Amino acid sequence: MAKLKIDLHDIFNKGDLIEKELTRIVYEAVEKKISLVEIIPGKGSGQLKKRVLRFLEQKNIKALYHRVEKDSKNFGRLFIHFKF
Repeated sequence: MAKLKIDLHDIFNKGDLIEKELTRIVYEAVEKKISLVEIIPGKGSGQLKKRVLRFLEQKNIKALYHRVEKDSKNFGRLFIHFKF
């Protein structure tokens, strides 16, 4: 199973770049029909993870994926599942 991965540690404080990278990876997964995207916002205070989840709740983005899974073993990791 093919998977894309994005680590947001390096851009955690660059708001516009975070949204740009999240948009890019979601559309890349759709374009290449990749069924899983791993997003690593890191553990930290949880603010970056909340921001990622808010981004994924946007109507136009939510229509592109099947479901979001929060990793039960690692608080600082999310998976987006796509259905093709």
